Amino acid sequence: MEGFSYSNIFETKGIEYIAIIAFFMILVPFWILLNKKGAIKQKIQNVLKFLSFDVLKIPQGVFYSKNHTWAFLEKSGIASVGLDDFLLHTTGEVQLQNIKKPGEVVSKGDLLTELTKNNNVLKIYSPISGIVQNFNFQINEFPELLGNDPYGKGWVYKIKPTNWIDETQSLYLADEATNWSKIEMQRFKDFLAQSSKKISNEPSLIVLQDGGELIDNTLSHLPDVVWKDFQDNFLKV
Repeated sequence: MEGFSYSNIFETKGIEYIAIIAFFMILVPFWILLNKKGAIKQKIQNVLKFLSFDVLKIPQGVFYSKNHTWAFLEKSGIASVGLDDFLLHTTGEVQLQNIKKPGEVVSKGDLLTELTKNNNVLKIYSPISGIVQNFNFQINEFPELLGNDPYGKGWVYKIKPTNWIDETQSLYLADEATNWSKIEMQRFKDFLAQSSKKISNEPSLIVLQDGGELIDNTLSHLPDVVWKDFQDNFLKV
């Protein structure tokens, strides 16, 4: 037919063009999917906070107990007592029960308050002996005080010590407190590795794959069996 010519694409570069077009048809959707996943992942990471030693508040003039409570003797001779920043980072925002009344005598190691979160309960024991003065009711009305200012406005009890010098010998202060906190962070990771074996498919909730960082408020993501394990095996002194 006049004016018509036939070209075999297999004898020209036409087949190469088709291959390139096919490649991009596959690549573009895949690239969009990867970017969508990346954007979602980034949003999740922006929401989640991570628990590491660097985020902990560790005032050097405060005495710290192995059960993650603290005590600070004020000029008045009355001690403020509360929960340390490490414990609050593991639990997240909590409510505390007022168990002791003004005038009651407590001994070091006595039950001082109960911490509740998502129907889970942790028993908190006193780091010192003394006479209870009052409970900080504001921390239940404004629970963010505990997390934002645990060693200031987030105090739990005021106690008049009866054996301050002897009992604080076994507590951590200054550099000792800092070093102990580092050890506790690693011990907590080890605890989670062991405790998570008791539940299925849960480790992914507590350790992110990128760098293996712990999610802040770790325990709030975990079931009651881990909370009980935390009470019995981690907070046990």
